Amino acid sequence: MNRLIQIASLSLLNLLGACGQQTYDQKLNSLYKRTVPLMQPATLDSMMASQDVYLLDTRSPSEYQVSHLKNAQFADYDNFKLADVSLPDKDKTIVVYCSVGYRSERIGEKLKEAGYKNIYNLYGGIFQWKNEGLPVYNPEGEKTDSVHTYNKRWGKWLEEGKGVKVTD
Repeated sequence: MNRLIQIASLSLLNLLGACGQQTYDQKLNSLYKRTVPLMQPATLDSMMASQDVYLLDTRSPSEYQVSHLKNAQFADYDNFKLADVSLPDKDKTIVVYCSVGYRSERIGEKLKEAGYKNIYNLYGGIFQWKNEGLPVYNPEGEKTDSVHTYNKRWGKWLEEGKGVKVTD
């Protein structure tokens, strides 16, 4: 009987964990308009090791200062202007990201409208990137576990690393 309770408990824990990711995926899918193709974090990680990929962090200055993907250029979502960002040729691969992918999709739309052809939105943003155990870096270029959580409502989706909320 004890063994049956242990198995049932483990099964319930596995189910709850799977439901958490499913709920996160459902939330993301309700946010995305799918106007910019999505790229999975593992795919981007592989591409970064073997190809020239341009990363654009579309979060706020305080979010970017806590951590960002390696070699990502900052592009302030609230004040985004193409002229303020150094962009590659229009046929190069550009991956945009934010906390979960909502703001970056809006910036991706602007890039597509400007004629950029290979624009991708990082699925789940920096939260999913970190949740998959991938590295983020502080302004000094050192690996860090800290990720700005944007706000309490969104911060609950960051499961790996250390959530940080910095007030402006």
